Amino acid sequence: MTKSFLFYDIESTGLSKAFDQILQFAAIRTDEHLHEIDRHDIRVKLRSDIIPSPLAILTNRISMTEIMSGMCEYEAIREIHRLMNEPGTVSLGYNTLGFDDEFLRFSFHRNLLPPYTHQYRNGCRRMDIYPIAIIYWLYKRQVLKWPEVNGKPSLKLEHLGSANQMVTGQSHEALVDVETTIELSRRFFEEKKMWRYLDGYFDKETDAHRMHNLPVASESGLGDHHKALMVSGEYGPRQNYQIPVISIGTSIPYSNQTLWLRMDQPELRETTPESIDETTWVIRKRLGEPGILLPPLDRYWKRIGSERMVIFDENLDWLQTNQEIFQKIASYYREFRYPFIPQLDADASLYQIGFYSREDENLCRNYQEASPQKKARLIDRFSSPDARVLAWRILARNYPDTLPPDYESEYGQYIKRVNPPRQRDALVDYREERRTTPKDALDKIEQLRENGEMKVDQLRLLDDLENYIRKQFKLNTDQHGQTLIDFEDGR
Repeated sequence: MTKSFLFYDIESTGLSKAFDQILQFAAIRTDEHLHEIDRHDIRVKLRSDIIPSPLAILTNRISMTEIMSGMCEYEAIREIHRLMNEPGTVSLGYNTLGFDDEFLRFSFHRNLLPPYTHQYRNGCRRMDIYPIAIIYWLYKRQVLKWPEVNGKPSLKLEHLGSANQMVTGQSHEALVDVETTIELSRRFFEEKKMWRYLDGYFDKETDAHRMHNLPVASESGLGDHHKALMVSGEYGPRQNYQIPVISIGTSIPYSNQTLWLRMDQPELRETTPESIDETTWVIRKRLGEPGILLPPLDRYWKRIGSERMVIFDENLDWLQTNQEIFQKIASYYREFRYPFIPQLDADASLYQIGFYSREDENLCRNYQEASPQKKARLIDRFSSPDARVLAWRILARNYPDTLPPDYESEYGQYIKRVNPPRQRDALVDYREERRTTPKDALDKIEQLRENGEMKVDQLRLLDDLENYIRKQFKLNTDQHGQTLIDFEDGR
């Protein structure tokens, strides 16, 4: 199957993967040699139930006029899903597996599209240039000029692009970021042997094979514990973006997660059965995804420094001497389950509801092909309550004239939850983080203005956003008719 790379980037209304929406999706497809085939720039109209984050608007600099035009979300997400699921597509970008990909999964879920098929079906898979850039920074620095900001290395895409004069244009404009990522990849691609080697870390079979061949650091009643270096952006340049780890098995409830115990922290040796959650740190890694596990060869291992090497050895000796607590640590993480969130909103329920039944999967396919009028007749046929909610919300958000009267009151109740009278009543996502409310956004706008560092064009963006929020969302009042959110002063 012919492979193509789909480099992409998104701009969104905020950072909530469950509740925010895409405003722009830009993509350039290339062949295996990174020669451009075609490009796409999809602009998405703001949904009526979304409260954009002021910080997001200042970052992506998309005006409210632009936000109010473009494709409706449902049609845009269908087109994005089609592009990413074209047979043989490797979808990738800069830190896309750290943010964009999961944002898209929730967008697919919210619009009743298969959320995972772009990861495995028809020869499709994913990569990420950010962890690849880290490896080049560590071991092949000659390929680029590596920028520093305030005396510290910076691997931000905008800094790499500027230092190496890759692309001209506004950073955080999706198509500019895609072009910069492709040019960066072409520089890396010149070192073909290293490019192919790193490409293997994003292939599940290759990643599993390499993981299996890592040397064994110790043994316990749970089996062999392999030794490796975990490379990831979250560890930062002070730690050379890497930490020493040993394997402690696979998650029991989530069989796609391998578990790796961090071994460079002295407090590990203070662990008791009661303090496991406080004194240990375990990384959950899925095959074919970051972090990258390097074998502990001397040329890699020395990068953690002599102090962390000593801590690793002391921790390993302590675990071997204290087998009972070692097994308790491993069992704790292997048996761990994410907390169940009662009454989790359908938009945020992707991970909690699992997979739909075969009948509902077929209904989702039929729903995609139906006209809006026929979609309305399919709503009540879903057995999954979440799928049923999402089915009528698609109509309410994208084709409101076709929403059956029976669901108009439900949509009204949902809008009240979007704009709650009390902040503590705001919807929460799968991490129990609150959905942005109108009051949240207005408070943030006021804080940014008071900061006194806004430029004229930034203030105009904030003014336009404030005017939109005041007009779009009604005031809430308590049972005595008193205003609980005063739109005049943001309280």
